[in-house]
Amino acid sequence: MPDTFDLIIIGSGPGGYTAAIRAAQLGMKVACVEREGLGGICLNWGCIPTKALLRSAEVKHLMDHASDFGLSAGEVSFDAGAVVKRSRKVAARLSGGVAFLFKKNKVTHIEGDATLVGKGSISVVASGKTVKYSAKNILLATGARARTLPGLEPDGKLIWTYREAMVPESIPKSLLVVGSGAIGIEFASFYQTMGAEVTVVEMLDRVLPVEDVEISKLAQKAFKKQGMVIHTSAGVEKLEAQKNSVKATIKLKDGKTEVQEFERVILAIGITGNVENLGLEEAGVKVDRGHVVINEWCETGAANIYAIGDLAGPPWLAHKAGHEGVLAVEHMAGLKGLHPMDMGNIPGCTYAHPQVASVGMTEEAAKKAGHDVKVGRYPFAGNGKAIALGDDQGLVKTVFDAKSGELLGAHMIGAEVTELIQGFAIARTLETTEAELMATVFPHPTLSEMMHESVLEAYGRALNI
Repeated sequence: MPDTFDLIIIGSGPGGYTAAIRAAQLGMKVACVEREGLGGICLNWGCIPTKALLRSAEVKHLMDHASDFGLSAGEVSFDAGAVVKRSRKVAARLSGGVAFLFKKNKVTHIEGDATLVGKGSISVVASGKTVKYSAKNILLATGARARTLPGLEPDGKLIWTYREAMVPESIPKSLLVVGSGAIGIEFASFYQTMGAEVTVVEMLDRVLPVEDVEISKLAQKAFKKQGMVIHTSAGVEKLEAQKNSVKATIKLKDGKTEVQEFERVILAIGITGNVENLGLEEAGVKVDRGHVVINEWCETGAANIYAIGDLAGPPWLAHKAGHEGVLAVEHMAGLKGLHPMDMGNIPGCTYAHPQVASVGMTEEAAKKAGHDVKVGRYPFAGNGKAIALGDDQGLVKTVFDAKSGELLGAHMIGAEVTELIQGFAIARTLETTEAELMATVFPHPTLSEMMHESVLEAYGRALNI
């Protein structure tokens, strides 16, 4: 007889391991199948190690500008190998943390590749051996991988995906980044700060195209000031690997085509779900454009099979996956009073320099949805803490429904906004209006005061501009 569980989870990323722990807390017998490192792409090759790299770049930036603070750092140099080593050490520590949590919560860790093989059953292949397991419920959390296009295939040496970009042997002198979403811009920011000459090509009309237009424009202006070359409304038609460089054929906004040469190229043109070789079709699980189709409770069309995270489509964010994991487990456990995921309350963060963060609707989206809006703006230049930090370029923007006072969205660019945005995420979850936000006391001196001032400015009551 195969080993039997209440829940088997395929994938141990932020969604998978979080779901496993919550299920164990609810008294379920849980197993989690993982073919690589515990923690999935996020902990091992995504969210965490990239932030470690960006922290090194941030420290270098501060050292480069030490004189601005009355300090002297001499000539700043770095060891690319040591920077990467620190990043990998951080990832390994957190992956080990997941192993500890599994042990603490009595979650069975199964190594190997899993496939659905019948109602409530999976087979796992590891080291040439196949073992069958069964469970009342199965949760798919296999994540996603970098998307490629014809003529833009990575080779792992000269043309990189995020994996190779995180472990460079050295910093290339010139770098082309194809795509300007959060992943592309974070890598562009890291390599630019570390000394590479970075060119970004984006097919849409602005960088960070999912962000508010005003914020995107400010970000693009800041990146260009740092020395980045940015081509929007442009495309890379072909990449040709040379001996130690890549020739890129770029079609520019004006329709002209240029051939430019770069030491390395990073492809950041989106992701696609890991839906292959799972037995999804045979199990009755519907797949649409590379992602598993789910309902508001993360259920697939097949009985007792759930799917979460990047596998189930955008937004491709670790915190969204974790929330879905808990929601799916609590739903299968029959808990009452659950609320479906509200995608409008999921904050998005880009850890470039400057940082960008947002939650809810952009000003443009709010107007298209029929809202009469009130918009508040407050610049970093008017905030004492930002000036003291020596980082006074940025903006906090809030969008309200003029009739109800509902906070429709919040958008930020500048120092530490990836930490600030959670305040507005809480406000949206609590269905807070401008009245409650105005009545909230914000500590001084902090960057968070700009959040308050932005709300006040939307209603003509700003105090410090």
